[in-house]
Amino acid sequence: MRYLFFWIVLLNTAISFGQNKIKAQVIDIDSRVPLAYCKVEYLGKTITTTWEGKFEIEITQNDKPLTVSYKGYQTKNVYISPNQDLVIIKMAIDWNTFEKVEIYTDNKVNKVIKKVIDNKRFNQPEKALESFQYKNYESLLVTANPDSISGKIEPVYKRTLFGKRIIRLDSSNYKLKKLVEKNHLYQTEKVNLIQYNKKGYKETVIATRMAGFKEPLYEYLGLNLFSYSVYENPFEILETPVQNPISNYGRRLYNFYMVDSVNIQNRKTYKVFFQPKKLKSSRLRGLLYIDAETFAIARAYYRIYGIVHINADYTFDYQDKEELWFPKKRKITVLKGNNADDIKILGNTIKFSSSLDPTPNTNATDQVYLIIESIPFDIELDKQVTVHNKGIKISIEKDGLKRENSYWKKFAKDTIDNRLLRTYTSLDSLSESKNLERKIFLGKKILNGYYPISYVDVDLRSIIKYNNFEGFRLGLGGVTNDKLSEKYKVAFYGAYGIKDEAFKFGITPSYLIDAKSETWISASYSDDLNEISQITFATDPRRFKIYDPRPINISTFYGNKTTSLFVESNYFPKTEAYFSLFNSKINPKFDYTFVNNDNAYTAYTITAFQAAFQWNPFSNYMQTPKSRIEIEKRHPKFSFQVTQTVPKMLDNDFTFTKIDFKTFYEIPYLSGQSSSILFQTGIAFGDVPLTHLYSLQPNNLNRDALLQRITFAGKNSFETMYFNEFFSDKYVSLQLKHTFNRVRLAYRINPEFSFVTRFAWGEINKENTHMGLPFKSLEKGFFESGVECNKLFRGLGLTAFFRYGPNQLPTFEDNIALKISYFIDLGF
Repeated sequence: MRYLFFWIVLLNTAISFGQNKIKAQVIDIDSRVPLAYCKVEYLGKTITTTWEGKFEIEITQNDKPLTVSYKGYQTKNVYISPNQDLVIIKMAIDWNTFEKVEIYTDNKVNKVIKKVIDNKRFNQPEKALESFQYKNYESLLVTANPDSISGKIEPVYKRTLFGKRIIRLDSSNYKLKKLVEKNHLYQTEKVNLIQYNKKGYKETVIATRMAGFKEPLYEYLGLNLFSYSVYENPFEILETPVQNPISNYGRRLYNFYMVDSVNIQNRKTYKVFFQPKKLKSSRLRGLLYIDAETFAIARAYYRIYGIVHINADYTFDYQDKEELWFPKKRKITVLKGNNADDIKILGNTIKFSSSLDPTPNTNATDQVYLIIESIPFDIELDKQVTVHNKGIKISIEKDGLKRENSYWKKFAKDTIDNRLLRTYTSLDSLSESKNLERKIFLGKKILNGYYPISYVDVDLRSIIKYNNFEGFRLGLGGVTNDKLSEKYKVAFYGAYGIKDEAFKFGITPSYLIDAKSETWISASYSDDLNEISQITFATDPRRFKIYDPRPINISTFYGNKTTSLFVESNYFPKTEAYFSLFNSKINPKFDYTFVNNDNAYTAYTITAFQAAFQWNPFSNYMQTPKSRIEIEKRHPKFSFQVTQTVPKMLDNDFTFTKIDFKTFYEIPYLSGQSSSILFQTGIAFGDVPLTHLYSLQPNNLNRDALLQRITFAGKNSFETMYFNEFFSDKYVSLQLKHTFNRVRLAYRINPEFSFVTRFAWGEINKENTHMGLPFKSLEKGFFESGVECNKLFRGLGLTAFFRYGPNQLPTFEDNIALKISYFIDLGF
């Protein structure tokens, strides 16, 4: 008997060691998208995976396989080793049946989804309520689990440009592990007041703090990384729109499957799984908990599996009085997906990771992830709300920038995160030691073309330029800044052309009429040169370029002594406005005579009124204590401009009208690729001299040999069109472009390819009134297409374009244009 207890213990131990409980996930072998509700068989027992393709099972006999099957995929037998506890099962498509597989939504669940859509007007707070407001605490955290990072310093083998193998020690994993053991990588918090009525939506930031910054980066506060409402269509994930499954069109893209019914807050809900009809798609998929009585969303879980893995969880509270579900908490987790390329978020290159794959990952930054949490409080429903500042989506209170630590303690979680407490102190010290705020301030100034020195911001574009007429143009310019005054400023410049041996200058004093609408009134005088027939819009944004390639090859300019009075304002919602009255004395610097009403003009005066507007109806704006910022640059954008000469005013010689319009539409994709459309048109009627017609931004030299025509590529230029080849008094142009992700060809050679097609049509009346400069009309149209290989090496790239259509040149080689492109990343 005394050995009986010993044998029982030994037998139980043997049984325990013979059993192995595993966690597993079933995924597509190519896309790595989890396969929901797969059938798993083991020893006569059948189980089903979860909606994320996961399951757990006890393995008692390692010589017996798991049999996994899924419609459209090859059945797979999987043997589990005794020491395995985490298993990834990769399913391959059965191409003999996959194309024939059609998964239909059950008629019962289809009726439920239809009722969800039909009852939005009763369940979506923005539609069901006249108004509401609530405060919202939102935190963003970039962090990593220290235990998931190897702290080893490992050798890295690389090859030089010429193929020589070199060995370097990589300590980045060690440094990152030590860093995340002490604190998180980054964090920021804000408290905002959300207000809504039938006339609009408004967010007011009443408190904010960002690790490492005394004053927040307003652009980050304006990021809309996810939709607040599950009913929005399109539904936004990482500022990229996706089709919402509970929309009329969404029903065509997704299949729905009734999983179960569960009680939430003592209310019966249907648990419905949805996934794209194309199973290999990275489109949205997830779980919806639908109130069985009201057909409102009571809980929602969304997943995207692609270049980033995104988990979005929404929970709701049922409001008995209003009989609707109101948001309780939103949590978004972003991890690295299946793409080996870096994922850029928050202005930095951050690599994210999400995988059950037990294969060790040597790249520590692949373990970094981002968490965003949003928790509403002080909710007031059907409260009368007045939304001010139409056109402004977000306003920031000045007092909210300086909240004490005591204010933030009430939002602390129940569990103490020591790393969280140390993050602000650590990053504040790092920012101060590295002078990060000053560098960011300089970066913003430089992007706009200035460098601040005391009371003056030096104009970087005025220092040195080059063109065929002036040769090298040396100058100095600037504008006074806020240190001198916030109410007035003076812009000025002076320049000297080495080749034409002439001075140019300009001065523009300005006064701020209204700070809220950023309305300035200015007077200006300049004596300078302008490119002939240039298409410009007064409201176009100013961006600094290290170089501007097109003017290098231009030789046809006109002297322009201009006196003007103008007003710039953001008074109208989502609109930039410009009004000007100017007088210009024009002196062409090339052989040109304009014959008008039996008079020959080689120099002339134009007095005109100009009104220009840029309307960005789909963009969203933020009002900060200092300025208005376009925080969501959405497309399309529209520019409109009218120029009308004023007869018999200040010696005006001609009567004409110009109307110009353009729209730009860029479509970004979650994959990192993008497509864009640029449409422009203009018409000029009346007595219009050549200097004020349209030349469509040509950028090709009229030389015989192909290699002699190689020069720098321009932005949105017609690369195969010769300078001064075509002029029009009315035109239409269309440019289509698609840009792919960068391709790794070799060490440090990662080009970005774009395919471009351009078309233009134009016409000119009274062609015989323009004497001296020969040119053609664009009545037959102009076509060119090409490939851009940008950022090939250290910012340099190559482009190749081909000219075709009715205006194709007789010699094949003359239709080809090879150009050098250059892009510089300033790091801001």
